[in-house]
Amino acid sequence: MLRRHLLAALLLLPLAGPSPAAAAAINHQEQYRACVTLVYRQADAALESARAWEAQGGGIYARHCMALALFEQGELTQAAERLEALAGDVPADGFVGAAEVLAQAANVWLLAGELARAGAALDRAIARRPEDPALQVDKARVLAEGGDYAGALAALDRALAAAPEDDDAHAFRASALRHLGRPDEAFEAVERALRLNTDNASAWLERGLIHLARGNLPAARLDLSTTRLRFDGTPAAEAAAAKLAEMEEAAGG
Repeated sequence: MLRRHLLAALLLLPLAGPSPAAAAAINHQEQYRACVTLVYRQADAALESARAWEAQGGGIYARHCMALALFEQGELTQAAERLEALAGDVPADGFVGAAEVLAQAANVWLLAGELARAGAALDRAIARRPEDPALQVDKARVLAEGGDYAGALAALDRALAAAPEDDDAHAFRASALRHLGRPDEAFEAVERALRLNTDNASAWLERGLIHLARGNLPAARLDLSTTRLRFDGTPAAEAAAAKLAEMEEAAGG
C-alpha cells in the first residue's frame, strides 16, 4: 500500500519549481526507489515523473531515473551517455554508487553494439572497485563479445577468486573455455555452475553446446531441448531453439 502511494505521488509531482519548504519535505531516497520501480512498469510515466522530480530538487537521482527510463524506451545511446555523465557526480555516500552507474552504462553500450565504449566504461568502474567480482564478469562478457576469450577467461578467474560460488561466472567460464577449444575443462566448469544453481538457464544452454562440441549429439539435444522448454521466453531458450533447428537442418542435409 505504501509503495502504491509513493508511485501515485511521483506521478502527481508538479512541473513547476517547488517552494523551498516543499523541496525540503521530499524524502529523496524513497522518491528514488519509487521512480526506479516505476521505470520497469511504465517507462514513459517514469520519465515524466523523473523530470518533475528534478524540478523538485531530485538532482542526480532524478537524472539517473531518467537514464534508466530512456533505456527501457530503447534509447540506448542517449541512456548510456547520460549514465556515463552522471558517474562523475555521484556522491560517495549516495543511494547508488559511481561504479554501479558506470557498469550500467557499459551494459547499455554492450546492448548497443558499442564494445569499445562498453569496455572503457567498465574499466572506469573497475578502477573504482577493483575487487568487485560482478564487474569482472561484466568485463568478461564484453571481451567475449569482441572475440577475446582468453581475456574473458582471465577476467572470470579474477571474479571467481573473489566469489567462488558465483554460478553465472562458472557458466560464462565454461563458454570461454569451449571457445578456446578446451571442451573437457568447459564441461567441468558448467557442471560446477549447475551444482550451484540448477535453474541457471545459461548453464543448461552451455552444457548442450559443450556436448555438441564433444560430439555427443543425443546429450546435446537433450540439454538444448530442456533449455528451450524449461526456460521458455528467455534469451537462453531462444538460442537453444536456434541451435536445435540448425542441428536438424544439418541432419536432414
